[in-house]
Amino acid sequence: MRGAGQAGAVPDGKRVVMIDVDAGGRDRLALAVLVQYRMATTEQMHWVIAPGVRIEQTRRRLARLREEGLIERITLPQAGRRRVWFPTAYGVKVACEWPELRERRPSRTASDPTAVRLSVGHGLTVTETGLAFLQDARRRGDVCRPLDWMTEVHHSIGNGYSVIPDALLYYRHGPSSDGSMLRALVEVDRATMGPERLAAQPPGWLHGQPSGDPSMTFWMRFADGREPDLASLPFLADAAYPAIMELGEMPSATLELTIHLRDRPAPGWLACQINTRHVAGGFHEEDCDIWDSRGVLVAQSRQLARIP
Repeated sequence: MRGAGQAGAVPDGKRVVMIDVDAGGRDRLALAVLVQYRMATTEQMHWVIAPGVRIEQTRRRLARLREEGLIERITLPQAGRRRVWFPTAYGVKVACEWPELRERRPSRTASDPTAVRLSVGHGLTVTETGLAFLQDARRRGDVCRPLDWMTEVHHSIGNGYSVIPDALLYYRHGPSSDGSMLRALVEVDRATMGPERLAAQPPGWLHGQPSGDPSMTFWMRFADGREPDLASLPFLADAAYPAIMELGEMPSATLELTIHLRDRPAPGWLACQINTRHVAGGFHEEDCDIWDSRGVLVAQSRQLARIP
């Protein structure tokens, strides 16, 4: 084995040596990317790990990892027999021994060919979204490395609640450590629509088809680009439409509103979650939580409102 001299543990507890794998270079990165992204086509892998070389080198690298039993592939006949690569259970065990992935615990279905085939449409769309951020950072001179895109990360939001977004993104503006590090939870629409259509997708109530779920998760910022500050949080906490509109109800009138300012928001987008648990007697409550670009809870609110 070239580079690092050891691989991860196998089921019988022994250590293994991957004779033909360069674990200190692009082979190691290729396996780490597949474990972290869950799946990718040959072309996506090429643009993620080695855009500066011929794609034949990427194909040989993937074939070598497959020979070592670290990755496997399925073929999509409806897409010109396009190959989709994913890690094997053995490959996951190996990669999760490396420091850069030691905290990652991929789902067991990540190495299941049937699960990969069933989720391939959405999975490849998530990978394509991560690649778009990576390529944009390269063009702009920002910092977004291949392993700065992590899929399906369990993210606690307090009070016993958690979310599992499609991906967690780290992105730094500027080439140096002085730039601001942004962290964002990314949710990709289940359809394979582009970002412009996704951003323009209206809520169900707006076109007469309320979802029936009085809750919302969304991103918010000022239209003029002004960054959020402490004084703006009370306004932002009451800026969204009432969640009960997803029940088919009309907008409600606020009777009481309590806002807790928890911290000064960092520059960037604000992640918001709004939900209503009880609608009774012509009244409903609504809770709102707001996190800044660091993932810090900066504001909470609760209001009691009357339904006309």
